[in-house]
This record gives sequence, C-alpha cells and structure tokens, in this order.
Amino acid sequence: MNIVCLDMEGVLVPEIWIAFSEASGIPELRRTTRDEPDYNKLMNFRLGILKEHGLGLKEIQATIAKIDPLPGAKEFLDELRSITQVLILSDTFEQFAKPLMEKLNWPTIFCNSLEVAPSGEITGYKMRCEKSKLTTVKALQSIGYETIAAGDSFNDLGMIQASKAGFLFKSTEQIKKDYPELPAYEEFGDLLAAIKAVL
Repeated sequence: MNIVCLDMEGVLVPEIWIAFSEASGIPELRRTTRDEPDYNKLMNFRLGILKEHGLGLKEIQATIAKIDPLPGAKEFLDELRSITQVLILSDTFEQFAKPLMEKLNWPTIFCNSLEVAPSGEITGYKMRCEKSKLTTVKALQSIGYETIAAGDSFNDLGMIQASKAGFLFKSTEQIKKDYPELPAYEEFGDLLAAIKAVL
C-alpha cells in the first residue's frame, strides 16, 4: 500500500507569498520556508508586515486568483493519481489553497487554517499539528501505508527522509548541496519516472 505525499508551493504551484510580494510591492514578503526553517517565526514575521501595511485576506486571495499551477503540474498529478494514492501536504492555509486545488482537479490536501477577523485582517493561524508533514507521514505509516515524498523546502525534509523513497523537486542549490543523498529533480517527467520506479 503506497501513498505519495507532495508539497504544494514550489512543487505544483508557484509560491503564494512570492506572488503576493510582487503584487503588493513589499519585498520582505518574498521570504519562504526555503529561506526560514522556523515556520512560526516566518508566519509571525508575515503577519506583522500585513498588519503594518493594512493588508488582509481579501488582497492575498485576489493575487491567488491569478496564480496558475506550474506548467505540467496538473498533467503530472492526473497521471500520478491514476496509478496510486496521492496526498498533498502543505503548510499553506485552507483559505489560500481552495482556488488552486480547483485548478489541479481537486486533489486531497491537508493544510492549516487562518484566523481572520470580520474586517478581513489575518489575526493568527492554526496549525493542524506539530511538524505537520512529518507527523502525517508517520501516521500514514502507522496505518499500513508506505510513503513516497517529494518537496522543495526545509519543512519538507522530515517527510522526505522518513519515507520509503524521498525526492527533492525544484529545490534550492543550498538544500541540494546540504542533502546530497536525496535525489533531486527539476522536471515533472523525471519525478514521475522516479516515483514509478519505487511503486
């Protein structure tokens, strides 16, 4: 019983916060989990900047509405889902993910949720669980699944290393250099072939 666990941002769709940084003209919002291993520190930094600029959920969702999946991502996911179970594990939020899941033909995603005031201000966030990707992979393994994982950032390393097979995909040069034992791919066709080889 195999299940493939994929990161979302940077793997299937562009990074939401980078897109919003460009749309809003706020360069500080370009920081992602590729740059900052501590997710709580990163999110608190982002929320502080949003508050400072009077920006909320509505503005971010307007940017997300214009984001399309990475070229080839939907076809990759469709083919992968035709041969095995696939679960997207993301540290993004339900309020961000839904329009992107629609464009990817509604794959299953486990992610977090934002706390939003009636004014639309994002006041906080609720993580699904501690170390959500690694915890989920371990939970899947505890109920009889063998996991295969792929991602691009620091917060993906736990699930990649804990899986029967794990891959870096469209990762940074630094992460690839720091983890030379992890096979790294840039093209969906290559990742698909690597996953098929271990199914």
